[in-house]
Amino acid sequence: MKKYFIQKAPFVVPTTDGKLIEEHHGLATTNNSAISIAHMIAPPGWSEPFQTPEFDEYTYIIKGKKQFIIEDEVVVLEAGQSIKIEKNIRVQYSNPFDEACEYLAICTPAFSMDAVNREE
Repeated sequence: MKKYFIQKAPFVVPTTDGKLIEEHHGLATTNNSAISIAHMIAPPGWSEPFQTPEFDEYTYIIKGKKQFIIEDEVVVLEAGQSIKIEKNIRVQYSNPFDEACEYLAICTPAFSMDAVNREE
């Protein structure tokens, strides 16, 4: 059995909002349901609907800024900062700023469309 796996071909998630999502480990790439690790770039003006995920989500900002509305509190993170948002908490992610935001997202258990519970 091999002791490690180097991801050289992350799964690029098809999007319609200009956001780049490259899943390195998770359900789409390695069939790992325990964790997902994705590299993302959210363009200026990007936002998602509110959601109440059934997983913990960690975000680390590499470049730019990202806005989180966590229940009724607005939090803005900048490069070098990170956050953990507990599962079953209503949250909305956006980049209302003038520059793209590059970040890593880590979800435990792994991100899945069935468990994200996005609002319409």
